[in-house]
Amino acid sequence: MRRIRARRRIVAAAAGAAALANVAIMSPVFSGSAVAAPAHSVPGVKVVPAVAGEQPKNVAHDLLTTAQCQARWQISCYTPNQYRQAYDLNPLYQAGVTGKGRTIVIVDSFGSPTIQHDLDVYSNRFGMKSTHVDVVKWGHVPPFDPANPGQLSWAGESTLDVEMAHAVAPDAHIVLVESGANQNGDGTTGLREMMDAEKSLVDRGVGDVISQSFGATENTFPGFRNGDYSSIESLRYAFKDAARHNVTVLAASGDGGATNTTADGNADYPYRVNAWPSSDPLAVSVGGTQLHLNAKGDRIGPDSVFNDEGASGGGSSHVFARPSYQNGVEQVVGDRRGTPDVSMSAAMNGGAWVYSSFNPKRVGWDVYVGTSGASPLFAGIVALADQVAGHRLGDIHQALYTLSAQPARNPSTGMVDVKDGTNNSYAGVTGYTAVKGYDMATGLGTIDAARFVPTLAKQG
Repeated sequence: MRRIRARRRIVAAAAGAAALANVAIMSPVFSGSAVAAPAHSVPGVKVVPAVAGEQPKNVAHDLLTTAQCQARWQISCYTPNQYRQAYDLNPLYQAGVTGKGRTIVIVDSFGSPTIQHDLDVYSNRFGMKSTHVDVVKWGHVPPFDPANPGQLSWAGESTLDVEMAHAVAPDAHIVLVESGANQNGDGTTGLREMMDAEKSLVDRGVGDVISQSFGATENTFPGFRNGDYSSIESLRYAFKDAARHNVTVLAASGDGGATNTTADGNADYPYRVNAWPSSDPLAVSVGGTQLHLNAKGDRIGPDSVFNDEGASGGGSSHVFARPSYQNGVEQVVGDRRGTPDVSMSAAMNGGAWVYSSFNPKRVGWDVYVGTSGASPLFAGIVALADQVAGHRLGDIHQALYTLSAQPARNPSTGMVDVKDGTNNSYAGVTGYTAVKGYDMATGLGTIDAARFVPTLAKQG
């Protein structure tokens, strides 16, 4: 599958150096810089981590403030405490809404051998309680090799996913599924292995929300050129099972704007394409925004579309027809499934600090960007809403579109429109502009958690 141009750039604060790391973003799945993306599923289809990427040789031994990042790299970099303020999460925490009793499932290839240690360090640095990460190995997961660029990429993705989910829902239980799929297989193993793992957990009652930061361009699946989409349809069984068990499924929308990488991962399509699983009507597609915050995390300007080192994935699916929950935005999406549905922080200029030690040559703090981080951030939001509701909310699409359609976008719903006129054009392919109402750059927009979480819990 094609990797979704996860243009995730990882910036490392080099001790005493102001080097900005250019992370090679794998085109396969979604956001995230990936180095060598493992091939998942169908022959020719490459699935890549949404966020990992090559990292600079020098690593940061400590964090930089937002002002220091701006001075050294001309970008803003944010801590989880700034995100919590920006998304108005603190009132929920004060009321005891922390994700307690809920479980977030994160699915990645290979995983990270230091995931628990790294989450503990991350949590301690920002004054949060850590949580236990249950690691589920699915298939033959090889011993971690720090010299293997593919494993490094996925380890970075895994670390980002876990730390972002924990930042939003600190008391939620986290299950990290590590798939053994790699690029040397026959191409049919990867995605199916991931779907098998998801279905197994759903059937065993493990997990309330599943976050997926990987994907592959629809056009790269076998049969696509002939209008035969069975190779994608045959992978949807995990999502159908999740719907039956009221488990919410999320997928990063990608970092290639309205395009994405070709099958070999070396170029972008010169026209608009979309990627699966983000394009699946049973998955909530999570796009990317750029936050504009001060040191405390207060907004100093409205959110805009993620479009710097990559761009928020979005557009029309060539495989799936418009689902009924998008009937109200038919004038925008036409007769096709449109993505994304909702968006969270993903831009490099406003990236998230992440701690990792899986690479012995690079132990410390990096800044990650891309929709790979947006999906687990929103997974944390869903876990909070599940706690408030006292049960799983399941497929929340209808609730999202119903809340957004309320008169004058009633602020009490917590849905926040992104309409500043920025766009997700990328790699020479014209994208979509953030305008009033639904658009295929940021979907329905973003959220004010203090209002959105209880409203979603009630609506869902």
